[in-house]
Amino acid sequence: MGIPKYKEWKRVEGYDYDDLIYEKKYLPSGGVARITINRPEKLNAFTGATIRHMWECVFDINDDPSIGVVVLTGMGDKAFCTGGDVGAESEGEFEDPIFFHCNDLIVSCKKPIIAAVKGWCVGGGNHLAYCCDFTIAAENAIFAQNGPRVASPASGWPVQYAIRVLGAKKAREMWMLCRRYNAQQALEMGLVNTVVPLDKLDEEVDKWCEEILEKSPTCIRILKATFDDEFNYMRYDKAGDLQKRMFPKFMNSAEQKEAWKAFFEKRKPDFSKILEEEYEDYLKRRRKIRMK
Repeated sequence: MGIPKYKEWKRVEGYDYDDLIYEKKYLPSGGVARITINRPEKLNAFTGATIRHMWECVFDINDDPSIGVVVLTGMGDKAFCTGGDVGAESEGEFEDPIFFHCNDLIVSCKKPIIAAVKGWCVGGGNHLAYCCDFTIAAENAIFAQNGPRVASPASGWPVQYAIRVLGAKKAREMWMLCRRYNAQQALEMGLVNTVVPLDKLDEEVDKWCEEILEKSPTCIRILKATFDDEFNYMRYDKAGDLQKRMFPKFMNSAEQKEAWKAFFEKRKPDFSKILEEEYEDYLKRRRKIRMK
């Protein structure tokens, strides 16, 4: 049959999901795959099923020699992705181990991935984007981490990799303070490669895809693997492991439930009662440790 030549996006047969759209098209120099998180009513927050579907797409991309580059994006103009669905998390879905492998699919993909970011890029969506090989942002993009705000613990290589992208100080600022950064600030921080008007985003992404596709596909794959291998040792520190070692009873704790409740009630969480209880316990067991 030969490599297809259709120039418009076409859904891939056999990958019929409600929460994800998997498409391919062919530019003059080669094929592009696009994965679109399709949950705009939830600002494209993902569930365990969404991540599993993304993995299935990546397996096909790796196996398809006609595809040389991948675009990851979200449906609509309001959000790229806002991370894990907090509603699903509060119901215990985040105990599903697949949630800790959402970033692994980025480095498991053998073809470079471009994050095309519109609107909110928050939490798991933000670290999905900065773990991609390239990030192109529309002018309406807003980037942030929100784990400490909603008591969603994060650890492991996706957090550590932020130091590679931003530097140690800025990475800590982004993760611990949960500040929001507009597209221009993200560009200055090194969080994105370029910023374009919203109506020019698809055109700009196509330009980047075409530039990649014009190069030797084998060399591009080797380069991606080489860059990914540079921080390979980090991936032995799996996401979630540190939290389980340090605070094994944190999930569904009073602290986490207060953060979830505050999120749904659109208020700031109040951890004072929890800290009061911990302080009382501290007073009971306090003793001075003398250094020799």
